[in-house]
Amino acid sequence: MSDQKIGQLLDSRGVTAELSDGDMPTDALVILKVVTPEGRTAVTIATSEATDWVTQKGLLAAATEITDGDYTEGD
Repeated sequence: MSDQKIGQLLDSRGVTAELSDGDMPTDALVILKVVTPEGRTAVTIATSEATDWVTQKGLLAAATEITDGDYTEGD
């Protein structure tokens, strides 16, 4: 396996983000479900270039809260 740029891949899957004018994304965490050539399903995590492990864990925890419905704007 090798590192690959995935911007076009995400675009082709219709990935979008809800951003307001003036918002400046600083880090990104992408979780991918992949089917290997052997037919196995795998999960992989990709981060933006400067994302450290602390930020990665924080983004993952925040995403879990959002998907669990535990997040309210302003928290």
